[in-house]
Amino acid sequence: MDGVMALASQRAVVIFSDSSCCMCHTVKELFIGQLGVNPAIYELDEVPKGKEMEKTLARMLQSSSPLPAVFIGGKLVGPTDRIMSLHLSGKLVPLLRDAGAIWL
Repeated sequence: MDGVMALASQRAVVIFSDSSCCMCHTVKELFIGQLGVNPAIYELDEVPKGKEMEKTLARMLQSSSPLPAVFIGGKLVGPTDRIMSLHLSGKLVPLLRDAGAIWL
């Protein structure tokens, strides 16, 4: 868990992803393409100890499919359903502003 938390605190937004996951692509597109965020992205299928980190995230989220896992301001916000819920309710942008990920 220490490794995940260390990486999660490196930027205002950190996304743990899988390069072949369509939901991961959707979340990355939301942050980068639509909201103008510059997140740190870790493709766990391409990094050493990626499977170990994915298992840690699964425990943290209490989910068998934890990716994508998004941290904002060093705090675990959640997987796709939580991110999309926050976005659709208008609560994601204020979180990003408070974390210093966007300025508008």
